[in-house]
Amino acid sequence: MSAGGAVVGPDGLRRCAWGDSTDDYRVYHDTEWGRPVHGDDALFERVCLEAFQSGLSWITILRRREGFRSAFAGFEIAKVAEFGPDDVERLLGDTGIIRNRAKIEAAIANARVARDLDGGLDTLIWQFAGDPDRPAPRSLEEVPAVTPESTALAKALKKAGFRFVGPTTAYALMQACGLVDDHLADCHARGPQGR
Repeated sequence: MSAGGAVVGPDGLRRCAWGDSTDDYRVYHDTEWGRPVHGDDALFERVCLEAFQSGLSWITILRRREGFRSAFAGFEIAKVAEFGPDDVERLLGDTGIIRNRAKIEAAIANARVARDLDGGLDTLIWQFAGDPDRPAPRSLEEVPAVTPESTALAKALKKAGFRFVGPTTAYALMQACGLVDDHLADCHARGPQGR
């Protein structure tokens, strides 16, 4: 995003500047980011990818997404929860993903937590959805990195046993999964017209 608001892309559409910076971002911005994601496995994928992104750029994760899906059994919670030490070693050798032992072990541990959650991951995460009537941001400066809701979500996830889920990561998850709509006010993907 840019401080001045949305930018007009080569296709004539006005979008958040970050969403027009590469073809990969353009597709992700226009078709996924900020749209509601439901389902335990779908949300588990996003929790894992946001955790792997920690300390890296999102484009790095986005470009390896299919590798992650292949390596982590399509992010099916029940399957990933059964991963053991041999799977950790296999994943550490997989060049299609980010090979970070702590993050790999966290993804497996998080699958076990998600599998055993009363009410499921969808219910846990969506109870922290932001105010849909919150004013639309007009610039990057108006988009927070952390909110009271993301702090509460991070605390709830940590209390349940999840790892790599701090308030900033939780807010990125909320943005990506449509719990908040942080498309800029003049972005074509903002709100119902972009859905």
